Amino acid sequence: MNKNQVKGVAEQVKGKINEAVGRATGDTKQEIKGDVQQAVGGAQKKLGDAKAAIKAQVKKAH
Repeated sequence: MNKNQVKGVAEQVKGKINEAVGRATGDTKQEIKGDVQQAVGGAQKKLGDAKAAIKAQVKKAH
């Protein structure tokens, strides 16, 4: 796993926690913050996945 993949997964986990806490306490803002964190984390992980795929293809070509 590369740096973006790790950071993305970590952000998704933080988002899930914030969403759960927000839902449990009735704090809509925290719940939305968790949703946003999950989306950002997912995007960052996909960026890391793309970089890893490109790196693998370059390595394969050489």
